[in-house]
Amino acid sequence: MNHCMLDGIAAMDFVNSWGETARGLPLKVPPFMDRSILKARNPPQIEFQHQEFAQIEDISETSSKVYKEEMLYNSFFFDPEKLELLKKKATEDGVLDKCTKFEALTAFVWRSRTQALRMKPDQQTKLLFAVDGRPRFDPSMPKGYSGNAIVLTNSICSARELLENPLSFSVGLVQKAVNMVTDSYMRSAIDYFEVTRARPSLEATLLVTTWSRLSFHTIDFGWGDPIFSGPVALPEKEVILFLSHGKERESINVLLGLPASAMKSLKN
Repeated sequence: MNHCMLDGIAAMDFVNSWGETARGLPLKVPPFMDRSILKARNPPQIEFQHQEFAQIEDISETSSKVYKEEMLYNSFFFDPEKLELLKKKATEDGVLDKCTKFEALTAFVWRSRTQALRMKPDQQTKLLFAVDGRPRFDPSMPKGYSGNAIVLTNSICSARELLENPLSFSVGLVQKAVNMVTDSYMRSAIDYFEVTRARPSLEATLLVTTWSRLSFHTIDFGWGDPIFSGPVALPEKEVILFLSHGKERESINVLLGLPASAMKSLKN
């Protein structure tokens, strides 16, 4: 399956339906195939800046120098206790009332990776992550929509701001990026892409992809529950993947790749 055809939620609906068909069962979530409900408006109405597509100058020369090193890949395990500790640290200064474990972990990884890559203080760094638009469109999307209904949201700040401020600062940026995704923002993004056919730039960027909410654990072709699910490889060096871990799916494995020197710094 190509990502151009389906997002993660639709892909999991498809594979779970495949398993139900293999077992001779009716489909729990019949596919909704009309993708015209997300077509661009005529004329297009680009109402937002859409910094997710912004090209950032790599003044730290990360791509030309640091990424010439050998790439190393690793996973970092965060159990519920560690995730709660991150949430507590993000709110301990009183700036934020609350945050989710996704917001806390994403902010923590963004800061840690920026530091490990030794970005210059004035280096602008961009965070990208996908938000499911299904419940955010107005009206909300039909159940079983088979296609892409995610939108990339973003936050941009300098490495200095990210590293010299407390964790609450970067968590707040993540929260603003989540809250930015409204019906009008998503329809503006659709129109922006229709007009420009642009691809998001990944220079000085971290792209967080979360599979922790996808239903890999429910797939059954008649042989029982899956033992393990995960990617064959990360698609780009700028991509970090969150995978759920354990039967209760309360823990998260963070999969990432970094140049050797940066990976050593991250581990320390």
